[in-house]
Amino acid sequence: MSSAPSPRRPQVCILGSAEPGSKAYGLAAAAGNLLAKLGITVVSGCGSPATRVAAESALAAGGEVVSIIPSDNIKTENWPCTVLIPCGMGDARNLLMALSGDACIVIGGRAGTISEVCLAWLHHRPLLPLTGCGGWSDQLEQNPPDERKNSPILPWDSTVVLQERLRELGLIRG
Repeated sequence: MSSAPSPRRPQVCILGSAEPGSKAYGLAAAAGNLLAKLGITVVSGCGSPATRVAAESALAAGGEVVSIIPSDNIKTENWPCTVLIPCGMGDARNLLMALSGDACIVIGGRAGTISEVCLAWLHHRPLLPLTGCGGWSDQLEQNPPDERKNSPILPWDSTVVLQERLRELGLIRG
C-alpha cells in the first residue's frame, strides 16, 4: 500500500525589513510573487514594509499567505493574507515565525529579525539571506548565529538565484 503525498504546500517565511523604494524592498516584492507562482505558501508577519509587500505581491499573483501577528485581534483590518493567526504573544511570536517555514527568507533586518533568525537556526530551518542590498542579511553567511552549522545558509541576490536555492532545498514541486 503506498501512501498519498501530503497535500501541504511548501511554506517559506519572509523575515526582515526594508524601506519602500529600496532595492531590498523591490526584491521582497519579487520574492513574494515568485513564491506564489511556484505554489509555495508565504508566511509573513507583515510587520515591516518588506514583509508586507512580499505578502501583497504573493496575493496579487494568486498565492496563499499566512500571517502570524503579535496581537490577539482576529478582526484586524486590511491585512494582506488568506489566513490570519492572531497569536496574542507579542514578540514571542518570533518562535512561531521561525518554525512555520520549510525555510526562511531573510531581508535586511533589525533586532526582531535577528531573533527570528537565531530561532530558525536553533531549529534547523534553512536560511536564505538577501545579499547586496545592505542590512543584517548581507552579513549572515559570513557571520552565522554560532559555530554549529545547524542549517544551510544559502544567499541570493536575484529571483533567479532564489529559485535555484528553493530547488536545492527541494521546495519546488515538479
